Amino acid sequence: MTGQLQPHIDIALRHGREGSHPTTIPRLEIGVGQATEGTSPCLYRSMICFILQGAKHVAIHDNLLRYDPAQYLVSALDLPLNGQIHDDEDGRPYVAVSLTLDPALLAEIAATMPAIRDTDTPGSGITLNPMTQTLCDTLLRLLTLLDAPDDIPALAPMAERELLYRLLQGPQGRLLRHIARPEGALGRIRRAVEWIRDHRDTRLRIDALCDVAGMSRASLHRHFVALTGLSPIQYQKQLRLQEARQLLLAGDRTASDVAFAVGYESSSQFSREYLRQFGAPPVRDMRQLRHSIGSLAVN
Repeated sequence: MTGQLQPHIDIALRHGREGSHPTTIPRLEIGVGQATEGTSPCLYRSMICFILQGAKHVAIHDNLLRYDPAQYLVSALDLPLNGQIHDDEDGRPYVAVSLTLDPALLAEIAATMPAIRDTDTPGSGITLNPMTQTLCDTLLRLLTLLDAPDDIPALAPMAERELLYRLLQGPQGRLLRHIARPEGALGRIRRAVEWIRDHRDTRLRIDALCDVAGMSRASLHRHFVALTGLSPIQYQKQLRLQEARQLLLAGDRTASDVAFAVGYESSSQFSREYLRQFGAPPVRDMRQLRHSIGSLAVN
């Protein structure tokens, strides 16, 4: 599959740059990077991710998922995870393309397909699936539009629809159909996740979260853990710590200031949880991280 993806890689490298950045096609991002030492926090959006070159490890549910150009990843909701990217066998950089999912568009496309009754709630919010030649060809048609920006307004929506149609036909069609149903268990947990994200700097009130999701405490906890691998409180903590690390990296705030900015009431508690999450207290972690970034820049 890697050789068949060379045209995709060429386009991605022409229009991408170090890091993950949006393209001129709505909801489409290109990520380019060198191999990293150890895992780093990453927030997976509700998206489809295609690795074109290299590989990535992602930890969820105490499991380590590895995927490369032979698979594509479906993330059904926003998930704060730990990941590690790898160069390919020849040392060429990691290259990936992701498309943020639009539930309304998925529902519209699914409505044109033969009706399928999906009764079971998806067991996990993130899955891997084998890449196919049909998906490879469809993805290339979408990426090719980056070289013809004047065609994007007219043709990108059609190319996106074709890609989503093919994905709905695939092994994770059931998961994608659940994303399109706001009143299903997945849709309710997606609302809960969005509420936590919007209120991540305030004390989490489970009763309010139950009201938003329209679920009992027991049902909310069961489905939340099944889909995210975390309890609601653990999920909020992951979001806070990831945001804190980004604020610290910006370099204009102290650790105490950042702790209170992301919602902690105690700077000592923040430091303890930061150490458990990232393996070093805030100041030392920033020193190590900046040294690592500086070494990459020199190399």
